Amino acid sequence: MRPSVLQVYASDPARSRGRRHAEPPAPTRDDFQRDRDRIVHSTAFRRLVYKTQVFLNHEGDLFRTRLTHSLEVAQLGRSIARALALNEDLVEAIALAHDLGHTPFGHAGQDALDECARRADSVEGGFEHNLQSLRVVDELEERYPAYDGLNLTFETREGILKHCSRRHAQQLCEREPGGVGQRFLDRTQPSLEAQLCNIADEVAYNAHDIDDGVRSNLLTLEQLDEVALFAVHARAACTEYPGLGGRRLLFESVRRMLSAQVYDVIEATAVSLREHRPASADAARRLPPLVGFTEPVARSGVELKRFLRDNLYRHPQVVETTERAKSVIRDLFDAYVAQPAQMQAGFSARVDRVRAVTDYIAGMTDRFALKEHQRLTGRTLF
Repeated sequence: MRPSVLQVYASDPARSRGRRHAEPPAPTRDDFQRDRDRIVHSTAFRRLVYKTQVFLNHEGDLFRTRLTHSLEVAQLGRSIARALALNEDLVEAIALAHDLGHTPFGHAGQDALDECARRADSVEGGFEHNLQSLRVVDELEERYPAYDGLNLTFETREGILKHCSRRHAQQLCEREPGGVGQRFLDRTQPSLEAQLCNIADEVAYNAHDIDDGVRSNLLTLEQLDEVALFAVHARAACTEYPGLGGRRLLFESVRRMLSAQVYDVIEATAVSLREHRPASADAARRLPPLVGFTEPVARSGVELKRFLRDNLYRHPQVVETTERAKSVIRDLFDAYVAQPAQMQAGFSARVDRVRAVTDYIAGMTDRFALKEHQRLTGRTLF
């Protein structure tokens, strides 16, 4: 059930720091609801359906994509926000937008594009997908006649920018003094809703990477029995349902693991909020991070991440695919820098060629990148 009144430290759309371009209010929606709707209708959001999470789009129809991941983050985030009387609409907007700047081919694509950008020494500090997500909503979306981007509120943009180097933060503040980059210089926190989205992102990808890992036959339930955060719930499921096995055991174990983490975040955060008693959303920004796990669950989460790194992300089959994906990105980058006319007109005409190439590649889906790679090189890597 949604609480009728938000807590005093929740983000209030009526007290938003506003948009970069002033707009009249909507008659039936508050500003955070409008942000969410603009994100859902954006081109970048639709592209997420064909962008890799761990497994490439062509490897199977049921593996997670950036779109389904974002929906799962939004669901978990809203559940936690509702229990804590934080702003659900802001949480949903941030969750749906947090991966808009991700490259094709997941982290492999990001790493390769970052290497290319640094080698070219033109893009400011390389490539980082959180910063690119902000570029998408601030500049690259072309939906409105009066401005570039989606003109989202400060609070949604702040939540999208999860990570930012000091160099990038300084560059952002030069263009927008006191804006979304300022907290990385002041070492303050984002809103509680943004902190919540960071946790929901972690919970979501750990759980669905287990599911996809087993579905791909790269992980087994026997291996997962070594991971405490999963094994305790698998054993509880088998105790309640003797003889349970296969996919039903996997689904039930993941469901219980998700629920336990969500309840742990709610409990731990409620304790932290009672201890610090922030008097407003801005007061919460000046405190240490307040949304998080209890120490035992945080430790078990680190163990799970280490297990997934060693057994899934570094699995030879995944590594082989990763290296091919990186080759696609490198070849595309070099081809477009050498021949910018090969890009769509809106990118080929831009003065900063390397920045244009980086934006163009980052916006691609997996399958469009592969199609372009074959067109430009004559090779088929997948």
